[in-house]
Amino acid sequence: MPKSKVRKKKDDAVGRSVSRTPVKVKAAPSSSIYVSVMLGLMIIGLLWLIVYYLAAEHIPFMNSLGAYNFLIGFGFMVAGLIMTMKWR
Repeated sequence: MPKSKVRKKKDDAVGRSVSRTPVKVKAAPSSSIYVSVMLGLMIIGLLWLIVYYLAAEHIPFMNSLGAYNFLIGFGFMVAGLIMTMKWR
């Protein structure tokens, strides 16, 4: 079987070193405070919903909020989850 010919580079690319490989940009890791706040928001939201289910009738201000307790609890958790997108 015949051997294939080796192709040569074009002359117009001589003198320029163009790299076609992507370059990864290294970002600094998140601080421990950022991670603590992120996890804290998710835990606060979870605890808010647990307390609402278990003891809402014994806590006057929580009982008066009614269904808004779901908005508050899930709001904390969603804020923590949104923060995970910037976590490195």
